[in-house]
Amino acid sequence: MKLFYPLKNIRIFFIPIICGLFSFNAIAQKQNAGYQYHIRRANSAITVDGIMDEPAWRQADSTTAFHMVLPMDTSLANVNTVVRMTYDDKNLYILAICYSNIPGPYMVESLKRDFSFLKNDNFIFFIDPFDARTDGFTFGANAAGAQWDGSMYAGGSVDLNWDNKWTSSVKNYPDKWVFEAAIPFKSIRYKKGIKEWGINFSRNDLKATEKSSWAPVPRQFPTASLAYTGTLVWDEQPPTSSSNVSIIPYLLTGVSKDYQNKGGTEFRREAGGDAKVSVTPSLNLDVTVNPDFSQVDVDQQVINLNRYELFFPEKRQFFLENGDLFSNFGYSDIRPFFSRRIGLNQPIDFGTRLTGKLNRDWRIGLMDIQTGNSSANDLAAGNYGVLTLQRRVFERSNIGFLFINKDVTGSAPVVGGNPESYNRNVGMEFNLASSSNIWTGKLLGLKSFTPGVSGHDFVLADHLQYLSKHWTLYLQEEYVGKNYNAAVGYVPRVGYVKLSPSLLRNFFPKKGDVLSYGIQFTSNYFFNESLNRTDNESALSYVTTFRNRSTITVSGINDYVKLLQPFDPTNTGKPKLATGTQNRYNTLDVLLVSKPQSVFTYLVESTYGGYYDNGKRISVTGQVGYRFQPYVNIAVNGSYQDLRLPSPYGTTRFTLIGPKVDVTFTNTLYFTTYVQYNDQQRNMNVNTRFQWRYKPASDLFIVYGENSTPTPYTPKNRQLVIKWTYWWNI
Repeated sequence: MKLFYPLKNIRIFFIPIICGLFSFNAIAQKQNAGYQYHIRRANSAITVDGIMDEPAWRQADSTTAFHMVLPMDTSLANVNTVVRMTYDDKNLYILAICYSNIPGPYMVESLKRDFSFLKNDNFIFFIDPFDARTDGFTFGANAAGAQWDGSMYAGGSVDLNWDNKWTSSVKNYPDKWVFEAAIPFKSIRYKKGIKEWGINFSRNDLKATEKSSWAPVPRQFPTASLAYTGTLVWDEQPPTSSSNVSIIPYLLTGVSKDYQNKGGTEFRREAGGDAKVSVTPSLNLDVTVNPDFSQVDVDQQVINLNRYELFFPEKRQFFLENGDLFSNFGYSDIRPFFSRRIGLNQPIDFGTRLTGKLNRDWRIGLMDIQTGNSSANDLAAGNYGVLTLQRRVFERSNIGFLFINKDVTGSAPVVGGNPESYNRNVGMEFNLASSSNIWTGKLLGLKSFTPGVSGHDFVLADHLQYLSKHWTLYLQEEYVGKNYNAAVGYVPRVGYVKLSPSLLRNFFPKKGDVLSYGIQFTSNYFFNESLNRTDNESALSYVTTFRNRSTITVSGINDYVKLLQPFDPTNTGKPKLATGTQNRYNTLDVLLVSKPQSVFTYLVESTYGGYYDNGKRISVTGQVGYRFQPYVNIAVNGSYQDLRLPSPYGTTRFTLIGPKVDVTFTNTLYFTTYVQYNDQQRNMNVNTRFQWRYKPASDLFIVYGENSTPTPYTPKNRQLVIKWTYWWNI
C-alpha cells in the first residue's frame, strides 16, 4: 500500500486524459490511399549523373501534379515537380525534375550533408517499406547537390544523424534542377514479399516561397508525416540480397596534452570498428569493438542559469540507427534511457545492438554495452543491457515495453563511497496516433529498482493533443516519485507532479503580407507529492507568420518559484538562496526570425523582466548567418545575460559567442571551424574538422580541439586526431 500512496493524491489529474487516450482509435482507411505510383524494373542500365538519357527513365511512370502545403494547402503547387522511379537487382533509383518559374540562383546554405530543410531549395522523399505509417527512411538533396538522409520514427520525426551508403547527383539548368539517386537495397530495411510501400515526395522552393508534396499534406503537419503517404506499388517483389554484411573499420592516430594537470604529451594509436549484419532484410545486428567518436560535432554551449541538469543530444553513430526504439521512450525530461550516460568519461570496450522490424506490427531493440574502468575519473566498469519491444495497434498507435539493466562489473576508486551495484528500470507506454494525425497522445508508466530503495520509485505520465489548421489543444500530466532513479537515463527532477496545458488559435487573412497570426497560452505547474504548488510558468503569446516565412512572437511570461534546495542564481559559486525562498516575477519576450530566402539570416530573442530575489534580468540570444552560396556558410551563435540582483550578488554579466564557419569545397569535401567563448565558464573552445568522403560512407577526418582560459590566454588542453574509416559491403 505504501508504494501506491501518492496515487491517492494525483489520480484526479490523470483520469481524464487516460480516458481520452483510449477514445480516439477508430480504425480508418489510409488517408491518401488513392495516390499510387507504379514502379517497374529498369529495362536498361542507369548512370547516376543528373541526366535523364537512359531508356529506363523513358519507360518509367511520372507522378501527377504536386499539391501546395505552404503557404496554403487548398490548391495545386505553382511550381511543377515531376518524379520518376525504377529499380534493378541492387538499387532503387529516383529522378526528380524540379522546375522553377522565377529566374535567378537557387537558395542553398552550402554543400554540407543534412542541411536545414527550411533554408534550402530541396527535394526530399520519404519511404515507409511496411506501409505502417509509423517509421521509415528519408533521402534527398538541395539544389546544389548536398545530400540529406535520415531514419524516421514516431510517424514523421526525422533523425538526420543516421547516415548510410548511397549515391546521388544534381544538375542545374536555367529553368529547372534535376536530382538523380541510387539507393542500395542494402541501405534500407524492408520485409521480403511486401509489394506496397508508403511513399511521398516533398519540394521546398524558396524563390516561390512554396512547399509542396505529391500526396497532399495539411499545412499544420510536416511533409514528412507518414500518415499522409501515398503508395509505391511494385510490379514484382522488391529484390532481396542473400548477403548483407558491412564491415566499417577505423584507424586512428593522435596526440594530446593536458596543460591544466601538467601532463606530458600523449600519443594515440588505435584501431577498431563496427559491423552491420542483416539478420533479415528488416532486422539488423550492429557490433562495435573499441569504438571512437573523436569526429563527432562538439556540443553547442549555453549560459547555464538552470537549477537542473542540462540536456545535450546523442551524436554517436553506433547509437543512432533505430535509436528511437530506446531514446523516444518517455518525455523530454523523463528519459529512462539516455545513451550518452554510456561511455561518459570512460571507454566502451564493445557493444552489440539488434534492432528493426519482426513484421509489420512488431519492432524490437536489444542492446548490450560493456564499458571499462576509468581510474582517472573514478568510474568502475559497467554492463548496460536494454530490451525494448513495440507492438503496433489500431492504425498508427503502438504499445511499447522497455527494460534497462545497469550492473557494475569492475572496480575503481570512487570518491564519497561505493557506487550502486545495479540499477534497473522497467516501463510500458501507449502511444496514440490517429489515422489523420489530428489526435496524438501518450500514456507512460515506469518503475525503478535500486539497492536499498523502495516506495515513491515510479513514474506516471500522459498527454493528449488535438492539432488542426486553426486549433492546437494540448494537456500533459506527470508524476515522478522522489525515489525514482534512472541511472542510465535523463530525469533531472524527481518528487513532483506536473500539469502542462497549452492552447493555440490560428487565424488566416485572405490577403496582405501576413500569412497567419495566432494567440497561444502555455503553462507548466509543478506540485510536490502532497500537491502543494512549488513553481509554475505561464506565457501568453501573439505569433505572426508572414508570407515570406519570417515570424514575430511576442510573449508575456509570469513565473513563480519556491526553491526546493539552495540555489545560486548566477551559477558562479556565490552564496546560495535558502531552501523555501519564494520568487515571483514577470518577463516580456520578443522573438524575431528572418525569412529563409535571404543569404543573410537571423534569429534573435530578447527578454526583459524580473529574476530571483527581486532582481532584474536582461537577455539577448540568437544566431546570425551569412552564406556565400554554395561554398561558405557563416553562423554566429550568441548570448548576453545581464543579471541585476541585491547583495551579495550585485550585477553579473555573461557573454557567450560562438562563430562557426563551414566551407564545403564539394559535396564530399568539408572544412568546419567552431569557436565558442563562454565567460561564465571562463573557457574558450576551438574545434576544427576536415572531412573527405572519398567513397560513399567512407571518410578521412583530421580533427583539432583546444580548450583554454581566455584572459589571460592559457591553454588547458589540446588534441589532434587523424582518423580513417572505410565502409565495406561484403
